[in-house]
Amino acid sequence: MSDPSFQADPEGLKQALDALLAPPSPESGKLVPNALPEDGCGERAVLDRLAPVVLGGARRLGAPDALAHMDPPTPWIAWAATLWNAALNQNLLHPDVAPVARGLEARVVEWLAPAFGMDGGHMTPGSTLANLTALWAARELRGVRRVIASDAAHLSVAKSAHILGLDYQAVQTDGIGRLDPAALPDDLSSTALVLTAGTTSAGAIDDLALVARAAWTHVDAAWAGPLRFSRRYAALLNGIEQADSVAVSAHKWLFQPKESGLIFFRDNGAAEAAISFGGAYLAVPNVGVLGSHGAVAVPLLATLMAWGRSGLEARVDRTMGIAEALWQRLNDHPGVALYGPQVSGVVLWRPNDGRSVQAIREALPVGLASLTSVDSKDWLRHVAANPNADLETIWRSIADVL
Repeated sequence: MSDPSFQADPEGLKQALDALLAPPSPESGKLVPNALPEDGCGERAVLDRLAPVVLGGARRLGAPDALAHMDPPTPWIAWAATLWNAALNQNLLHPDVAPVARGLEARVVEWLAPAFGMDGGHMTPGSTLANLTALWAARELRGVRRVIASDAAHLSVAKSAHILGLDYQAVQTDGIGRLDPAALPDDLSSTALVLTAGTTSAGAIDDLALVARAAWTHVDAAWAGPLRFSRRYAALLNGIEQADSVAVSAHKWLFQPKESGLIFFRDNGAAEAAISFGGAYLAVPNVGVLGSHGAVAVPLLATLMAWGRSGLEARVDRTMGIAEALWQRLNDHPGVALYGPQVSGVVLWRPNDGRSVQAIREALPVGLASLTSVDSKDWLRHVAANPNADLETIWRSIADVL
């Protein structure tokens, strides 16, 4: 007897889609039982109970005034492809379980890697694992014993060094958030130097002329990497093509669902050989940190096919334009102090009359601004990850609190 829970229910799927397209009013988690129920209530009843919690209570990242974090809305083509993935449950660890999905991931990497001067790589659940993978390859291939990054680098860099048993050194940044070259030691012969293209707090881009100074150079381009697909902004990352490895978060400026990241290598063949393991149950070697690995390339592939390079460029350029225009309005206002300049779509500001940054954030609509600390000062932070953001809506809210 077949189990109906594993068969498509057109009415149930329509119910889920209807809720997605017209989200219900938010409800608290009281609709979710405190303990695992002995008997289930059925799939359609669950959709009714969870929709107000999951859909009604979620933050709308594509709202006109959503500009607080490096988390974008996702295109509907990625929703559809993600549904396909969930239905098929492909595992790229085994070619016989994912005969098509493995090739699709390879194709996506083949499309994207040349923009960074890399010749291959693979997908990860995000740049935390991409950074770990890169430093693992650096240890195996170049014998690095130390990792150096700026004190504005993502915490995953220090975490990766700790996991790999490597010494970690954070060096100071300059007045605009970039790694200060003068703070680097003279001897980098046993060092993996991590440069950041788009720091989390301020969006700063380290001087990529420093690439090749160390035994291995990795560029954490989790945020700003997709600028390489814009003819207007690609030059901001000139020099990245000389790195040994590059990490990019597709679930940031490539507008993908979590969890979607990429690690690229300039010599992918050598890197894969260094970080691969076999097993009696494996038909091919397992590359990288992950064991089981889903078909996360499918939504990215679908998005890139739907938009093309020019469509991706248009959305990156649109968001950068929003950040530039917002920066200029804030710069023209006498009551504002800015951190900067902004270079990759991240705008930091604070009132210059001594008012609390926290109080101003609480007065703004939820989702318009986040808080960060740079140079021992608190700043309001806007991140241009949302192509649907409306500058006039955002500015009216800011002007109301100034």
